[in-house]
Amino acid sequence: MSSPRHTFERRLACCCFAPLMALAFVHPTAIAQSKSPAKPAVSQPAVTPEEKTPKSTPALTNEQLQADPEAALKVLLEGNRRFAAGETIHPRQDIARIRETAKGQKPFAIIIGCSDSRVPNEIVFDQGLGDLFIVRTAGQVSTYASWGSIEFAEEVLGAKLIFVLGHTKCGAVQAAVRVPEVPGHIVTLINDIKPAAQRVKGQPGDEVENAVRENVRMQVEKLKNLEPVLAKRFREGKIKIVGGVYDIDTGLITLVE
Repeated sequence: MSSPRHTFERRLACCCFAPLMALAFVHPTAIAQSKSPAKPAVSQPAVTPEEKTPKSTPALTNEQLQADPEAALKVLLEGNRRFAAGETIHPRQDIARIRETAKGQKPFAIIIGCSDSRVPNEIVFDQGLGDLFIVRTAGQVSTYASWGSIEFAEEVLGAKLIFVLGHTKCGAVQAAVRVPEVPGHIVTLINDIKPAAQRVKGQPGDEVENAVRENVRMQVEKLKNLEPVLAKRFREGKIKIVGGVYDIDTGLITLVE
């Protein structure tokens, strides 16, 4: 006569292992038929580079933009709007572009910008390798070395758009407005900006920001009249020289008239 313990163990074995034993004798075909048919994989269309590019401006090569400074300016401003909106596309920054530009460069714009670390030009314009020829000094002050660099980019490399880019809260302009004396070679920068500060003195609004915009205006005019190369090209209508101010708080660039 079986003990209660043995009776319990037999019942437990029947409950737990009987279904598994039955499953072992089921034909594989029956198991396969019991499964629901898998849904066919749906392929997703590849996103082409053209689809990532804003529809407002057709994709143009750098050579085409060199021949059309107005289109080049539009590309720059559209790139800045993407940057300020947090919608950058980081174009032409892959290994293929590295290999392409290793053979030569065709920048479509020359940027005369401030050295401020908060205004990296390729980033704020959302451009890539080989797109921009950049000359940067504090307060975007231009001297002989800068002028020679600009002329090289225009005459040799073929860029026909020159963009002078200032920015709000510029330390160099602030020093020109408020600091009577500065040490060392900094004085060469400040002395170049002081005429702009003097010109807007007493005008309504923030004196530093007024001087920032006036500094850009005066630098644009200086380049338009810079003999012998740029002044000649400007009179011939072969180059476009404009200025703008980058807003440190918003990331947006506005043109200075």
